[in-house]
Amino acid sequence: MKDLKNIAVATINYINTALRICSQVKTMERTKINQLNGKIGETVLVKGWVQEFRGQSKIKFMLLRDNSGVVQCVLFDTALFDTCSKITTESVIAIEGLIKTANVKSAEVTEKNLEIEVKKLDVIGIAEPLPISVVEKDKSIITDLSKRLDYRFLDLRKQEIQAIFKVQSTLLHAYREFMKKEDAIEALFPSIIGASSEGGTEVFSVQYFEKTALLSQSCQLYKQMLACSMEKIFAVFTVWRAEKHNTVRHLNESRQLDFEMAFADDMSVMDVLARCVQFIIKKILEENQKELDVLKVQLKVPGVKYITFAQTAEIMKKINIHMGKDDLSGEAEEKLGELYPDTIVFVHDWPISGKPFYIMPKGDDLSHGFDAIYRGMEISSGGQRIHLPDLLIERLKVKGLNPEHFKSYVDSFRYGAPPHAGWGVGVERLTMLVLGLKNIREAVLFPRDRERLTP
Repeated sequence: MKDLKNIAVATINYINTALRICSQVKTMERTKINQLNGKIGETVLVKGWVQEFRGQSKIKFMLLRDNSGVVQCVLFDTALFDTCSKITTESVIAIEGLIKTANVKSAEVTEKNLEIEVKKLDVIGIAEPLPISVVEKDKSIITDLSKRLDYRFLDLRKQEIQAIFKVQSTLLHAYREFMKKEDAIEALFPSIIGASSEGGTEVFSVQYFEKTALLSQSCQLYKQMLACSMEKIFAVFTVWRAEKHNTVRHLNESRQLDFEMAFADDMSVMDVLARCVQFIIKKILEENQKELDVLKVQLKVPGVKYITFAQTAEIMKKINIHMGKDDLSGEAEEKLGELYPDTIVFVHDWPISGKPFYIMPKGDDLSHGFDAIYRGMEISSGGQRIHLPDLLIERLKVKGLNPEHFKSYVDSFRYGAPPHAGWGVGVERLTMLVLGLKNIREAVLFPRDRERLTP
């Protein structure tokens, strides 16, 4: 027993000594490519994807990329050449090397005054032959969007594609920052509902145990209920619309920035929306100039213009542009973008026939509803909501809807509900317009449309 105890003590002492020695050995930390400046003469560890590889008998070059940039690496050590022979484009590697001054001419390289002389190279993951190019040097040969989306996980490695989603990330952070400053509360709402949020039929149905449920078209009804308690709320909400379209501006699954405010009318929330979009674009200009340069985007903080629906109709009539009696045509939206460039155009006093059942009427024919047009396309629809149960039931019937299907929603206004108003802005739509993208699918990591369920 005594021998076993001695062995146990010796083992513990050995382990403690080993741990103490290990703690004294400093492991080299990874350096991102955009952190290499100021490190000339230092040995660094970098990790990333091999963007390009070329060489001669006595020297090899490669371009290494991470999500912060691209750097040229040079190999003189012939002992590493055998390892290099196994490397394919887009393989993942780790390099330890010496930072040196260099005159690099490659357009893809961001750290053009530096290069890494490779001392050690480890292959982390070998890439198989690529189904699409990650770097398309010949701009006359561009992979079509459909194939790129089939291999989206590779497409997302491109510098210009990553730039889109870095900007979109700033957009989302800026929206939350703005709303925090407005003293609004972020809310999470259900996506599985029992009746259509908008009153339309273009919804996806799902089996919900023994019942049939719907995927939400919006959080509209829920955000109204909450605003009547907590006064000012916002959300980033996923919406589903079963519309059988196939356009460059629509998706069947998208994200929406939602806002609702108590003791407010349509003019109040138009002001909030204008300031919100301006704040978001200011943040993008402050934080994403590199990405804007990559995407060749000229951006400025927009102004604001208010115009009634009737005034808009008169303008369009004079220049022979068609628009419906209670809606704007795509051509009319584009024209507003031309007439008022870099401006958020609020078209208000909208015909009540063109707005959902929950929008507050204004007289007999008009409403407290509005649309916001930016860069020739609608970015938002909003307005003052009906907070009076009897009027709400009346409007449901006018729209051909059964009030019983909305009973819990209507009942929520029976116990002291204030006037309230709000809006929603499509995340992908706004990203598309800010960056001048031609197809909204470019602004979605993994788009869902009528044809696409994968990847």
